[in-house]
This record gives sequence, structure tokens and C-alpha cells, in this order.
Amino acid sequence: MLRRNSFRLPRHPASVGLARRRVRDHLANWGHGPDDRALTDAVLVVSELATNVIRHGPLREREFEVAVTALADGSCLIEVSDEDRHEPRPRRVAEWEEHGRGLHLVEHLTTAWGVWGRGSHGKTVWALVLASP
Repeated sequence: MLRRNSFRLPRHPASVGLARRRVRDHLANWGHGPDDRALTDAVLVVSELATNVIRHGPLREREFEVAVTALADGSCLIEVSDEDRHEPRPRRVAEWEEHGRGLHLVEHLTTAWGVWGRGSHGKTVWALVLASP
């Protein structure tokens, strides 16, 4: 069974925690247990992607959208959409730098991730978290 939920949040640092809670709650309601690695990885991925919107998104943007989809096999698809057309890319980060590792973490936790352009409406960054074996 496929289940999907999407929601909009204000472009504010407090929304990162709210995005984590909402994704965790939706996945738990759909049968993912607290020890389910797909749930914990999906929550971490949404945290990183929402943080990128807050830090790097256009200042004029007031909201962004988060979607979580639970696939029949227990995998999760996370999508975070904003109005910025700039595609995020992992960058080289020195050991002493405090920021810049989010997309490396997303790459490590997911089977695949990428960006869907939405024309003049920005982009969606998506990430697929496989179900625990």
C-alpha cells in the first residue's frame, strides 16, 4: 500500500524540528516502528533537506513543502520543495568547517536522491530511503 502526506511550513528555523516530527508521526501511523531504520533515516534526511531550504532558499519565500511517501515495501520517499531553482550539490568541506555536510549525509543514508525541476516554481529535492532488511 502506498501512503503519502504533504504539508507546508514557514521558512523558519523552528520548522526543521516540526518537519522531523510530522514525518516521524506519519511514518509511525503507517506502521513504521521506533526502531525502524527507514523511519530514523527518513527523519534525518528531511531534517537535512529542510535545513538547506532555511539556510539557502530565497529570502522572499515564506513557505516550503515537505512530502513523505511510504511505499509498499516499507521504503520511504522524502520530498522537499521550494521556489529556488538552484540545484543543490555536495561540496568539499574542510574538517574544521561546521556546515556543508548535509548532502553528503543524504547520499550516505539513501539509495538515491536527486532534484526535479518545477519550472518557474523552483525545485523538489527527493530522496529514497530503503526499508530495513
